Amino acid sequence: MTKQKKIVAISGSIREGSSNTNILKALSAFIPEGIDYIIYNGIQDLPHFNPDIDRMKPPAVVEDFRKTLDESHALIICTPEYAKGVPGVLKNALDWLVSSAELYKKPVAVITASPSIAGGDKAHESLLLTLGMLDVTIVKNGSLLVPTVGTKFTNDAKVSDENTKQSLVALINSIVDEINS
Repeated sequence: MTKQKKIVAISGSIREGSSNTNILKALSAFIPEGIDYIIYNGIQDLPHFNPDIDRMKPPAVVEDFRKTLDESHALIICTPEYAKGVPGVLKNALDWLVSSAELYKKPVAVITASPSIAGGDKAHESLLLTLGMLDVTIVKNGSLLVPTVGTKFTNDAKVSDENTKQSLVALINSIVDEINS
């Protein structure tokens, strides 16, 4: 019997009612049966990255984070743009992965959602650079900008814009195809 595939999702926003977290919740409607989909909610608990601590024994919360990602078959990140970059809490989480190999060649999809018309392009570009250093595999259709996010989702995490829905379905299909190949 084969092990059930698992997709882990991380929101770059820890704000209550975050649009980015709502997008990840909305994605659950497009996940096929037989795929485990979890939204990891612990990046705010990770200590500030310190290579000295990482060289010794990392804190248990870091080890748990790494284990969650190691046991996954794919990762989806959905983030806002803060000050033209990736939110510090998300960058810190990714920094804890630089010296380990949990994401090495792992299929990843990246969504950047913003209330602005620009759609968070600077954060998106920055996140892709960081993920490149982690040597992940960005899947086909796995890079998505969602501008004016407030007009495309309901408050209860439903997609209200048909083009956005089609893009999210294509993203999920690409991730699922990649982990099932």
